[in-house]
Amino acid sequence: MFSFNSPLGMCPDCNGLGTKYEFDPTKFVQPDRSLHDGGVRSWGVLRKKKSSSTYKYAQQIVTHFGHDLDTPWRDLSPECQHAILYGGVRIVWEWRGEHGSGRHEHISEGEVNTVRRRYGQTQSEGSRRWYASFMGQQPCPTCHGVRLRPESVAVTVGGRTIVEVTSLSIREALHWARSLPEVLTAEQLEISEEVLKEIAGRLEFLVNVGLHYLTLDRPAPTLSGGEGQRIRLASQVGCGLVGVLYVLDEPSIGLHQRDNRRLLDTLERLRDMGNTVLVVEHDEETMRTADYIVDLGPGAGLHGGQAVAAGTPAEIAAHPTSLTGKYLSGELVVSSPNGVRRPTNGHWLTVVNARCNNLKGLTVRFPLGLFTCVTGVSGSGKSSLVAQTLHPALARALHGAEGRVGAHERIEGLERISKVINITQDPIGRTPRSNPATYAQVMDPIRQLFALTPEAKLRGYKAGRFSFNVKGGRCEACQGHGQKRVEMHFLPDVWVTCNVCKGERFNRETLQIRYKGKAIAEILDMSVDEALVFFEPVPAIHRILQTLADVGLGYLKLGQSATTLSGGEAQRVKLAKELARVATGDTMYILDEPTTGLHFADIQKLLDVLHRLTDAGNTVIVIEHNLDVIKTADWIIDLGPEGGHEGGSIVAEGTPEEIAQHPESHTGRFLREVLRSGSTARRATSMPWQLALAPSNGARR
Repeated sequence: MFSFNSPLGMCPDCNGLGTKYEFDPTKFVQPDRSLHDGGVRSWGVLRKKKSSSTYKYAQQIVTHFGHDLDTPWRDLSPECQHAILYGGVRIVWEWRGEHGSGRHEHISEGEVNTVRRRYGQTQSEGSRRWYASFMGQQPCPTCHGVRLRPESVAVTVGGRTIVEVTSLSIREALHWARSLPEVLTAEQLEISEEVLKEIAGRLEFLVNVGLHYLTLDRPAPTLSGGEGQRIRLASQVGCGLVGVLYVLDEPSIGLHQRDNRRLLDTLERLRDMGNTVLVVEHDEETMRTADYIVDLGPGAGLHGGQAVAAGTPAEIAAHPTSLTGKYLSGELVVSSPNGVRRPTNGHWLTVVNARCNNLKGLTVRFPLGLFTCVTGVSGSGKSSLVAQTLHPALARALHGAEGRVGAHERIEGLERISKVINITQDPIGRTPRSNPATYAQVMDPIRQLFALTPEAKLRGYKAGRFSFNVKGGRCEACQGHGQKRVEMHFLPDVWVTCNVCKGERFNRETLQIRYKGKAIAEILDMSVDEALVFFEPVPAIHRILQTLADVGLGYLKLGQSATTLSGGEAQRVKLAKELARVATGDTMYILDEPTTGLHFADIQKLLDVLHRLTDAGNTVIVIEHNLDVIKTADWIIDLGPEGGHEGGSIVAEGTPEEIAQHPESHTGRFLREVLRSGSTARRATSMPWQLALAPSNGARR
């Protein structure tokens, strides 16, 4: 009765989903534009339609409410906006002509209702796609998003319904559960005693792993990987099992340093119960807490795969060839490439009155031309501000994107930005055909090079012959994948090497064409470092390959399947692609926790790239918890002070040194220690596997 997954409890209208795919009124308007200039998308630019009935219709509505067609949508009264979208205004049509005159009155239908009607009536697939662009997930009109039927919502415990309880943060829910014995009768308490003990125990585990800010009804798809992992971890602690091997892959993802200690205490508790805990991790505090470390390397990809060192943290720090050890001992430190802070230039991009999720009407200034970090404890509103408000708003304004934008009033300073690029850790492709070479667009000049060989000209082969994405030169048995997909009923599909081309992707005739003794398949099998030497005389190819090497991906093979790349590798391939473009100097780059999955040495390379983009006059905004990145920023915006309902405010903003001195900033407290301890170590300047053999002579910071 109290589960939206059960027919007994679910809302009968939305079947317990809480949302319906409906017409979204926010997709009908462009708030910064007037009706003359396309403020209502379905009307178009009315300035060009002055003789149309739509123009006269719109003019009557805005005049009725005391506005004109040059008024921006956001400045129209709520009554006028509602009338345009949902109708209700009396419209008068008058006409005169050779055959007489007339007058007709009717009540306006409203654009949302008009588009909904046309969507149901049209037979044109193109029109249906156009009308569908105004649709999105909307709260169910029957249950208003709570997903339960009214009878279930009517029941209360301790004065609260199940909807009210699940809308609480985990910390608030724990307080509610602990306070229930005070309001229950003796009989009720006897019935519920064991249940309350179980509820409080599980909520306490979630608090202990730093998830106090999450609400109990938070949809699972909106959780980060680290949050989901910590929820599963909390459930395991509650089981009380012993003799279990727990394997965790980077549990510190998305976790502020303040909450990291709670997570480590939980892992130590699992160990002390008689279990074995194996963690794949780059976080320094986690390494120092470990009983034993296995350090792999010495480099990555072709240069890795060996156990460099194993032992206690102290033994790893003292190991002569362990790159990880050099950072743990403080001999090396991640630092800013140029070692100086860029001063603000007086140009700002300002988000006014941001109210997405837990943001409390913030007006936030982002300095242009600088490297900015947005920091704060988990759940403080960083993603709500940057990923859900700033980026989609800029994408809509600059590129016409149609994604949902977090609630805000306006953005000032747009005239100084021409492009926004969000560099995520999403895969660069989802099939074996996708690879770093095609994504970075280095394959185009390579194919043209092969087409210019004498043998290719003799046979009449064009550049397309050397693409495994089109018919002609590719192996048709596997359609250029190099692998064949075997469908396994009730199990995930399996990819096996093609038995015709043996994984080379091209047919025999194509492979007979060679450039400097190499077939196109052999080129794809080269690492970036090998290809750099091979294509050194070809500037167009060498330049792109150099950017891949600059971001620390020299070990990747050009044709390596995108499905085998980690999130960090995919993100750096995207960065390399942007570096290879001609710099415009007015681009904004946005990254959300780019250090996920990166070693100290990889973070240094990432910083080198991000600061290089900033030096070219671009703006870089990074959401980050990693103190090595935060300390190199030109400007910091610290949100908080806590997570969830207690967050959503600006705690401090300024340079790292200013944040470190702020008495109320959790980030500043940890940053103060890092700035103090990082002053005597040196910066790594060699590749990881070279550094392990010959330490760098980089300058002291």
